[in-house]
Amino acid sequence: MQNILKNMNISADAGEFEKYSKMLISTNEVMNLTAITDPEEVKIRHFADSLALLSIYDFSGKRVIDVGCGAGFPGLPLKLGDKSISLTLLDSLGKRIDFLSEVCTSLNLSDVECIHARAEEQAREEGYRESYDIAVSRAVADLSMLSELTLPYVKVGGAFIAMKAQNCEEELKSAENAIKTLGGEVEEIAEYTLYNTDITHKAIIIRKVSETPEKYPRRFAKIKSQPIK
Repeated sequence: MQNILKNMNISADAGEFEKYSKMLISTNEVMNLTAITDPEEVKIRHFADSLALLSIYDFSGKRVIDVGCGAGFPGLPLKLGDKSISLTLLDSLGKRIDFLSEVCTSLNLSDVECIHARAEEQAREEGYRESYDIAVSRAVADLSMLSELTLPYVKVGGAFIAMKAQNCEEELKSAENAIKTLGGEVEEIAEYTLYNTDITHKAIIIRKVSETPEKYPRRFAKIKSQPIK
């Protein structure tokens, strides 16, 4: 991990990533957290992939929420890479949040909140709606759905960063109206290659230019069955 951090010009404790990796792989034996179980693959496909955002956008001192964080990606590696981040990890599965709470305790991390809640419900809570500088998500949901679940958390002037595969142009095009409706505007599509591979991913940076209308986010069943067109 030290080589990856050095290559990415990130000053962080490689030992913390190693500990996270061991806990992830060990817990994954009894709970489905990741399909990637080889330690080297975890470092590249989870850690390096997440950390790439630090070279794309300024996270320093920002309040960040990872919506649908799963096993903690990209949020927790971002926090390990830049301790000045104030991080909220949000997921609808309690067991994942329990795992992440254990990791944060084990690593003695401060200023990290692990929340077990549905994204569309938590976004209506005071102190969460339009309260974050940055929302990130590596969730596999369609960008239109993902935008409705994440943009309500972002304050005007902040950004939502969606991590996507290289071929996401069609998905982005179909989500354009949803992004606009929710108060967003595509600012940049950053492309990056994973450490020591030829795998290319994209980070779609969506600037929050106006408040999200009060009616959003809707109930998840409605978001899924009737995405904003």
